Amino acid sequence: MNIGWITLLFFGGMFLFLALGLPVAFGLGGVSLLLAFLLWGPESVSMGLFGAMAIVRYTLLVCIPMFIFMGMMLYHSGIADDLYTMFEHWLAAIPGSLAVATIGVCTVFAAMVGSVDPAILTLGTTALPIMLKRGYSKYLVTGSIMSGACLGFLIPPSVIAVLYAIIAKESIGKLFAGGVFPGLILAALLCTYIIVRVRFQPHLAPGIPKSERIPWKQKFALLSGVVLPGTIILATMGSILSGIATPVEASAVGAGFSTVAAAIKGRLNWKVLQDSLLTTAKLTAIAMWIFMAALTFGKVYAALGAKDLIEMITLGLPLPPIGILIIMQATWFILGMVMDDTAILFITMPVYIPIIKLLGFDPVWFGVLYLVNMQMAFLTPPFGYCLFLMKGVAPPSISMVDLYRAVWPFVAIQGIVLIILMFSPQLATWLPNVLFGGG
Repeated sequence: MNIGWITLLFFGGMFLFLALGLPVAFGLGGVSLLLAFLLWGPESVSMGLFGAMAIVRYTLLVCIPMFIFMGMMLYHSGIADDLYTMFEHWLAAIPGSLAVATIGVCTVFAAMVGSVDPAILTLGTTALPIMLKRGYSKYLVTGSIMSGACLGFLIPPSVIAVLYAIIAKESIGKLFAGGVFPGLILAALLCTYIIVRVRFQPHLAPGIPKSERIPWKQKFALLSGVVLPGTIILATMGSILSGIATPVEASAVGAGFSTVAAAIKGRLNWKVLQDSLLTTAKLTAIAMWIFMAALTFGKVYAALGAKDLIEMITLGLPLPPIGILIIMQATWFILGMVMDDTAILFITMPVYIPIIKLLGFDPVWFGVLYLVNMQMAFLTPPFGYCLFLMKGVAPPSISMVDLYRAVWPFVAIQGIVLIILMFSPQLATWLPNVLFGGG
């Protein structure tokens, strides 16, 4: 069968399975095993399944349950509440102070957790009602929470960065370091956007009355809320970036410190521990199923010669290297509207990584570009994961259509950061080269 028709069957079948409501893992793995059976017979199915089990050799994947557990413990610990209170009072004089405080909390949370769920769940149940009660625009409120939560993709430790590092055979420490400056730049731009917009449209975010602002002595007392988060960040990211611990070891340290933090806050009990472990097991199992399905998909697709075909077509385009890079970004943006970040990673990276290496691009920089794209994917409808998560914690007065409207200014800011990074790779490569060596 012609490779073009095979490619059409592969992706057409995958999207059909997803449209029918099958989970991503079964959509990816199902179409792979079905086509392998039709083309090569029943023996190929068992070979594909055994190939997928190679996942057990990736010891770095231990980071994933550790970081998920860490996030769940921090969600239950109440640390985010203390951070939000601190930012709320310290930034009271700034236009849109509560929304800016939300971005601040999300930035710190991202440096502790590495995923979006805890930030949205925490701020959606604490900051959201407070801002709505203050008369904040529901679009500004929900947009700031969702975009702030997505900082967990860039600011280390990022769970999806671990997976990218495994596929690209790059250092996890370099990937983590590469996301630091872009993540902080994005956080700064989000805050700037909120401040400028509220300056010109003050009705979107009424200020905190002076009568409710606390004196400086109490403000300084609130700084104690930074101690536990700072300790956790130093223990996890500090140990990785300094070379004291491997990412796996640091993830275990972070999980331990987050448990201690929950105990210090008086929130650690059997139910919290049970819920955290159960959620960790569920999310890890989902990730592993997707991982195995994607490995099967990639192996079957590569065996059919599609990898060489795509490389030939891409490199044969009458475009400069930057043009090919832009096409890759466009495919991620489109796929991000309908697919999960992990699925996109495993479908595209086995094809794209060899191409960008042939073109002379830095794989760490390319990985950071992917992470920014996945931030956008989590916000863009119809599939945007953050949209569904936000809807789950938002009051009934906020509809799905409201969330669709809320995200676009924040997606545009993420797009601006993506463009900046595309033409200024050193923003993502300077720190990894300083800490770990390189060109």
